[in-house]
Amino acid sequence: MIACDLFAVDTVFLKRIYVLFFVELATRRVHLAGVTAHPTGAWVVQQARNPLMELEGRANTLRFLLHHRDTKFTAAFDVVFTAVGIEVIRTPPQGPRANAIAERCVGTVRRECTDRMLIVGERHLRVVLDGYVRHFNDHRPHRTLGQQPPNPPPQSVRVDAARVKRRPILGGLINEYAQAA
Repeated sequence: MIACDLFAVDTVFLKRIYVLFFVELATRRVHLAGVTAHPTGAWVVQQARNPLMELEGRANTLRFLLHHRDTKFTAAFDVVFTAVGIEVIRTPPQGPRANAIAERCVGTVRRECTDRMLIVGERHLRVVLDGYVRHFNDHRPHRTLGQQPPNPPPQSVRVDAARVKRRPILGGLINEYAQAA
C-alpha cells in the first residue's frame, strides 16, 4: 500500500510552495514527487508518474493508493494508478487519521527540517527536501521498523568499535553518525 499527500511550506518572501510526496506504508520509504507554487490537477497527474517509474519493479506489488479528497487529486490522477493495477482509496471526509502515516511524515518533515530553515524558493526547497528524504530513507531510524531506516545499510555494524564519524546533513541541521573505517 502507498499513500500520498500534499503539504505547504511558506518561504521567507511569504510565498506558499506545495510539496507532493508518496510514502510506502510497509517500508516507510518516502518518494518526493514534486514541488510547485501552483499545484493544478494536471501537475499532480504528471508528478504521479514519477514515483511509478521509480518503483518500476515493485509497482506490481502495490495494491492500494490512499489519498485525501483534495480537488487536486482528479480522476486523471486516479487513472494513472488504476492503469497499473493499483486500486485507489479516498479517505473519508474530515478523517485525518485515515491517512495517518502520510500525516506523520508531514509532521516529521516540518519538525526536523522545514520549520528550522528559512526557505527562499522552489529550487531551494527541492534541494533541502531531496537531502532530507535521502536522510529519512537511508539513515533515520523508525520505531515501526525496529529502529532501522527504510533502506538499511548493507554492512553490519560492530558494537564494540570506538571510533565514530559524524556527517552533517543540510548544513549541520541534522547529523548522521557511522563507524569510521
